[in-house]
Amino acid sequence: MTLMETYDAIIIGAGHNGLVCAAYLLKAGYSVLLLEKRSVPGGAATTEEAIPDDAPGFKFNLCAIDHEFIFLGPVIQELELEKYGLEYLFFDPTVFCPQPDGKYFLAHRDLDKTCAEIARYSRRDAQKYREFIQYWTDLMGAICPIFNIPPQALLEIIRAYDLKSLQKVFKVAGSPKKAMDFIRTMITSPEDILNEWFDTEVVKAPLARLAAEIGAPPSQKGITSGMMMMAMRHNPGVARPKGGTGALTQALLKLVLAKGGKCLIDQTVKRVLVEKGVAVGVEVQNGTIYHARKGVISNLDARRLFLQLIEPGAIDEADPELRERVDRRIVNNNETILKIDCALSEVPRFINHGDREEYSMGTILIADSMLHVEQAHALPMMGQIPDSNPSLYLDVPTMLDPSMAPLGKHTLWIEFFAPYQIAGTEGTGLNGTGWTDELKNKVADRVIDKLADYAPNIKQSIIARRVESPAELGERLGAYKGNYYHLDMTLDQMIFLRPLPEIANYQTPIKNLYLTGAGTHPGGSISGMPGRNCARVFLKNQHFLFNF
Repeated sequence: MTLMETYDAIIIGAGHNGLVCAAYLLKAGYSVLLLEKRSVPGGAATTEEAIPDDAPGFKFNLCAIDHEFIFLGPVIQELELEKYGLEYLFFDPTVFCPQPDGKYFLAHRDLDKTCAEIARYSRRDAQKYREFIQYWTDLMGAICPIFNIPPQALLEIIRAYDLKSLQKVFKVAGSPKKAMDFIRTMITSPEDILNEWFDTEVVKAPLARLAAEIGAPPSQKGITSGMMMMAMRHNPGVARPKGGTGALTQALLKLVLAKGGKCLIDQTVKRVLVEKGVAVGVEVQNGTIYHARKGVISNLDARRLFLQLIEPGAIDEADPELRERVDRRIVNNNETILKIDCALSEVPRFINHGDREEYSMGTILIADSMLHVEQAHALPMMGQIPDSNPSLYLDVPTMLDPSMAPLGKHTLWIEFFAPYQIAGTEGTGLNGTGWTDELKNKVADRVIDKLADYAPNIKQSIIARRVESPAELGERLGAYKGNYYHLDMTLDQMIFLRPLPEIANYQTPIKNLYLTGAGTHPGGSISGMPGRNCARVFLKNQHFLFNF
């Protein structure tokens, strides 16, 4: 008879938030097991040699790449991740956005240098840009303490606001007029905000493209928090781990193992075991059962957890409304990404826009206008592929970190927004989404054609490429509708509403069953905050006096 392995906590999914959560629990003295369905831990935070036959030695970030939010919290410092090999490389310039007419937006980490670039086209927009970034920097400072605290822990939130934070709050909303303007700002759309502040498309287009990284068109109300994306490029700055995003995962994994934690790969969780209203363990696909003394922590999206991994009766006994609310109230708008990774013989050359290699150091945006960005996000929501005139987000990681490719060679990371379910193709292609190998490669060809309009050398420089359709991305990450944020990052599904009010504080109606990951507060992106916050709630329930 095989003895059942028992741990204090079992974490489903070894994404970066699951690993962060595990690290804090291990530091507190609890035993932890992580179960990862892939052979590579990290979830959306991996770096892999993804084209080994045609491009050996080229390392690719298969999802997340540019890190900003992690610098708004204390995870790196508290976990002392530099001791485990983590080194961040900040880049400057931070954003380059060439326009069809030869103009271009170039943002540096330094605000003065950025404003000087904008002033070449509009002195008014340069001045307004300075005010705009200052406003969003202040707003970010005002709300940042909330990111690092469970969203329904009112007393903890109050204690988190020191004098400096309160000064930021007062600066943003310290008078009736400021408070009303703040409310209006948060409930309107990025398009409205950008039209209010700026005149030129050379400024509005890239800002709209970054704001829409939340995963919705810039005309959509309630996603203006995405405007912080540009402010963060100035402060605290944007960086990539040396060796790729996966270096963050590797540092966390080294820490977890050093503290006595265990991480098993190729372990798909089949079901969460619930007895008398208490989560007591999990069963994996091969039938092995692992027991949890203190809790089961899910790094998965709420839909998969509650609709696929738990017996309906166990949920209904705890909350008879929860399954229907998870099924019908959580919103995913059908937008995800088609991912293209290329091995290059040389760096892309933007010959009509200065032809400066350093412009490829940071993020490159192909965003010709706000309308261009709008189409790129609105069409996927309707099930259409916006490939007649693609808008792109791309990076050349090897400009910053040459170690990710053979000497003198480069890698190219391209994000292209596309529908998960293609309209009119239901029941065909991978998982009935309409996506086939032939189609994904045709779309990728058109994406490369668009990039070649700006960097004509790109086609002949491609040594090999890897194209991952939205359906393949969703299958690899285990993400519902390919949504790497788990659910949309709109105002109605944020903070104490994420993913639903009754499960927004990392706890569920089933005792000892916890939530973490991108589908919990404060949301997707590389931050580690959901993992840290979940650990706080877990430890508080054990009456553990944590000091973080």
